[in-house]
Amino acid sequence: MVSQGFGREKRLLVPRQFKAVFDSPTGKVPGKHVLLLARDNGLDHPRLGLVIGKKSVKLSVERNRLKRQIRESFRHNLELLAGWDIVIVARKGIGDLENPELRHQFGKLWKRLARSRARPEPSTGSGVSDSPHA
Repeated sequence: MVSQGFGREKRLLVPRQFKAVFDSPTGKVPGKHVLLLARDNGLDHPRLGLVIGKKSVKLSVERNRLKRQIRESFRHNLELLAGWDIVIVARKGIGDLENPELRHQFGKLWKRLARSRARPEPSTGSGVSDSPHA
């Protein structure tokens, strides 16, 4: 069982760790106002790094709120994300989202990332077939 805390072992701490994810991501999940980059870390737990710049979110109060919400969502999905180093890059407009919407959006992003790792088996939950071949 993975502990639900967010200690140092669950964080990307040094630029080298961020660079490794940016240089060769094995998983990439674009979302509305956010980009998730991930890379296998060979550990039994995931690690998280956040990139939320002043250009994307002007007010420090909003940047800090976003970080808290993202970390909380991450903590609740640790088991799903085991073995990934994840960097979240915030884009313009993410600061306008309310907390419940952020939680919902990140819940979906974590699931998409976890599914991207389990590619070999056919995914039955997609339900998307918009190209009728007639």
